[in-house]
Amino acid sequence: MKTKYMLWILVVIFTAVSCSIQPANDGPTGELTHIRLPMGYIPNVQYAPFYAAVEKGFFEEYGIELEFDYSYETDGVALVGANELQFSLVSGEQVPIARAQGLPIVYVMAWYEKYPVALVSKTEQNVKTPQDLAGKRVALPGPFGANYVGLRALLGEVGLQESDIIMESVGFNQVEVLATDTTEVIVGYSANEPIQLKAQGYDLDLILVSDYLDLVSNGIITNEKTLAEDPELVERFVSAALKGIQFAVENPEEAFQFCFKYIEGLEDADQDVQFEVLQASMELYQTDPYGYSHPEAWENMQGVLLQMGLMKKEIDLEEAYTNEFSQ
Repeated sequence: MKTKYMLWILVVIFTAVSCSIQPANDGPTGELTHIRLPMGYIPNVQYAPFYAAVEKGFFEEYGIELEFDYSYETDGVALVGANELQFSLVSGEQVPIARAQGLPIVYVMAWYEKYPVALVSKTEQNVKTPQDLAGKRVALPGPFGANYVGLRALLGEVGLQESDIIMESVGFNQVEVLATDTTEVIVGYSANEPIQLKAQGYDLDLILVSDYLDLVSNGIITNEKTLAEDPELVERFVSAALKGIQFAVENPEEAFQFCFKYIEGLEDADQDVQFEVLQASMELYQTDPYGYSHPEAWENMQGVLLQMGLMKKEIDLEEAYTNEFSQ
């Protein structure tokens, strides 16, 4: 009788211990939480940290099944603001603009520290400073997003207006239009278009926005409802994303290999160039500490947006972002 009782006790203890070591990050039923994440751009090696976070199981470890959505970032902002999605990857200027319009989005993780936008031209154009843009044809995806804000911020720094240049909307075809001399200057990410153009043999001049202004850059947003009602989900999502970023920084070659699964045609591209794009992107990351958002950059960003007329009134910046989830 005593032996049976001891066996029963051991079964109870084993069951309790087994339950206690189950993954604590899953939802109430142990099922993965499906998250659709708008990326704001086409599939690209710049997203290697997120691809790695999926392939290494970091999101699954935190109870999340991640789906990539390559729609425009403005769509992501609208969906998160309406609480139709919980997260989106956006450039920093989107947050003050949206909040000034009444959208309750909150920036919860910095991915980039340096504003990634650059103005790129062939050396024969002699565009060395923002002042040299006057009268030039300047191509960018369109009058939206980080490229547009970066361009306008540089113009404002030297007293130029948008009317002082010939602005051309070309979609994400900046490399092609500069290579064929369809335009004189392009606006793009410093870690992308310039590297591709240099690989084609062009001598270039770059004007980096980050050399003139410290602005809030790319990161993750959620909304006030999710932050208030499910902060644990926000913490899980940010933790997985930051783990992917740190992995990519420490293991760039392996992170690059994960890109082949997500980027159609990457195997036919110049591998050295694409890996250089990834390495250059990593130089822009916020890594000390990971995820931290600089208050000064928010003040500067709001000032630029007000000057541009993209915001009609100031917002409470303390409600626009949080460093609660940075490492």
